[in-house]
Amino acid sequence: MVNGGVNFAVYAPKASQLFLSLFDKEEREHRLTMFPSSSGVWHIHVKGITEGQRYGFRADGPWAANVSPRFNIHKLLLDPFAREVTGQVKWCEQLFDYLPDGAQGERETGNQWTINKQDSASFTPRSVVRSPDFDWEGVPRPEIPKEQSILYEAHLKGFTFTHPGIPENIRGTYLGMCHPVVISYLKELGITSLELLPVTSKVSEERLIHLGLVNYWGYNPLCLMAPEPSYGISDPVSEMKTMVRELHRAGIEVIMDVVFNHTCEGGLGGPVLNFRGLAEDEYYHMESNQGQLSTVNYSGCGNTLNFDSFQTLKITMDALRCWAEEYQIDGFRFDLAPIMGRQHRHFSPQSPFFFAISQDPVLSQRKMIAEPWDIGPDGYHLTGFPRDWQSWNDRYRDGCRKFWKGEPGIATEMAWRFTGSEDLFSKGGHLQTMNYICSHDGFTLMDLVSYDQRHNLANGENNRDGDAHNHSWNHGIEGKTDSHKILKARLRSRKNLVSMLMLTKGTPMLMAGDEFGHSQEGNNNAYCQDSKITWLNWQWLNNSNERAHYEEERENTDCSEMMTFTKKMIQFRCNHPLLQTLGHNTFDFYSHEGLQVDPEYFSLQRCDYLIVKTTSPIHAGRSLIVVMHSGKRFMKLQLSKHLYKRWFITLDTSLDNSFCNEPLLNRGWYRVSPSSVVVIEELD
Repeated sequence: MVNGGVNFAVYAPKASQLFLSLFDKEEREHRLTMFPSSSGVWHIHVKGITEGQRYGFRADGPWAANVSPRFNIHKLLLDPFAREVTGQVKWCEQLFDYLPDGAQGERETGNQWTINKQDSASFTPRSVVRSPDFDWEGVPRPEIPKEQSILYEAHLKGFTFTHPGIPENIRGTYLGMCHPVVISYLKELGITSLELLPVTSKVSEERLIHLGLVNYWGYNPLCLMAPEPSYGISDPVSEMKTMVRELHRAGIEVIMDVVFNHTCEGGLGGPVLNFRGLAEDEYYHMESNQGQLSTVNYSGCGNTLNFDSFQTLKITMDALRCWAEEYQIDGFRFDLAPIMGRQHRHFSPQSPFFFAISQDPVLSQRKMIAEPWDIGPDGYHLTGFPRDWQSWNDRYRDGCRKFWKGEPGIATEMAWRFTGSEDLFSKGGHLQTMNYICSHDGFTLMDLVSYDQRHNLANGENNRDGDAHNHSWNHGIEGKTDSHKILKARLRSRKNLVSMLMLTKGTPMLMAGDEFGHSQEGNNNAYCQDSKITWLNWQWLNNSNERAHYEEERENTDCSEMMTFTKKMIQFRCNHPLLQTLGHNTFDFYSHEGLQVDPEYFSLQRCDYLIVKTTSPIHAGRSLIVVMHSGKRFMKLQLSKHLYKRWFITLDTSLDNSFCNEPLLNRGWYRVSPSSVVVIEELD
């Protein structure tokens, strides 16, 4: 917005002509001819335009089947750089730039296409002119060090939609996520950083709409710099900024999950909404095999953004700067991050995208977190990212699950994971590992200990979707049960997993709902479930007969007990001196007989336990002994026989009151219960 108007610009270097379409309040379209430049950017300055003006683009140029790019003036295009979008994609034939002319009506084969001259404007959203201005009221970003961070992964709507303390008119919205009752809950829980599933504008796939479902998670982006309008009440831009400001005011960071690996335009036969209608061959990886054009699909979603293209690098960097500067976002989690590192389709740690971030004075100071895999060739790179990035450590996730499930030979693996995965990330690499047990993509913690198999029939794919290898264990009965014994065992297992997570060296991430026991009824791929399956159920917060009725329905699962335990476990991590210096600590391993051993000992002896002693030069004369016992029998733990040592039991998950500070008076040994975590403090 400059010189009494707005300068509109859009990149389409191979188009013959671009038009700006302005829409008035009655949705009447006014087209203006744009001007070309040597850089491939078309532009026009329009005086008198103000904030809130709705607009789009139309691109004219050559169109031919099985060729990229193709230009079709009959398709209204969103601005890829739009700061706001309004309206929804309405799936219909008009969204596509072609008509399939074959007997099968094939969309993914372009040889027999003919141009589609049906206009799409009535079926597409509009871009909206926005000013970056916002009153931050002097609230600074929290800037929490990685060593002190505890992340909390949440879906904005799922967290707020049924919460009884949030007014109904703002549930499922940005303003709901920063309501005082939510902020109070997060602060009381003890997390430092809220990692939100995608909140950028999104589109639900045509297939899901036909099934009566939606893309609930949001990993199907439309415009990379526009907040999702359905989470807003009247002004999604200002309301999202308000959410960030109020969370910052409470000292809570906001981490955004961003999707830079693909867009909602799908494969070759997908709709024409923005990128495809302007510069398809630059924004996406395209390939031709024996004359047949196709999109490369390293994302599993139909297309793959092309980071060999300077225009893709530009728009993704501009998007990050937009969120970091205009929204004060504290960090980013990158979905399928290896795609951003692919040069000529091969992953490289020296990717221009990584270099661009590292030299940027703003982005280099933000937290960067990688999901370290995609589905392309050589797509797994847990340790292939810049040293100041963090990676979701699936080796930690799977190791923890296998250990507590009781799989043999896994204890040595867990010794490395527990002490910061420095066998993978090198010394000091504990700041690179993001440790987690569960995330949105898989079982919840409750379902992890309640189901052996996935139960995804509600997704409409005959239970074929979702990972079949979950390393889960149901404790004897699949799903819901009224067996007190099984419910108690499941609760103990959840306590063990949360304990291990909070005691481990590295940054922990907890999934929303796992702190009390949210279940998705065995669905481990709930990406399309905008329903009670994914909305957190907060009825356990009530105190009256309603709560008793709910507990009966939930097979007496004590959400309150798990919530109390999780809060205390987070407090223990944050407050104990030896857990505040993990980066400086040394770690030693012991057999249950009190002998110091190497990590390999545990697997060679097929141990069902792991005993780790950590000490710090900063806190001389003080140690923590952590005992993780996944076995089914009691174990006698022999501590040092040094006469001048003193021991205190600070945690035992087998006890009803798990947290204590009881002196150990029986000459240096302790009876460890089956399937339990014990923490003993040793003093000189």
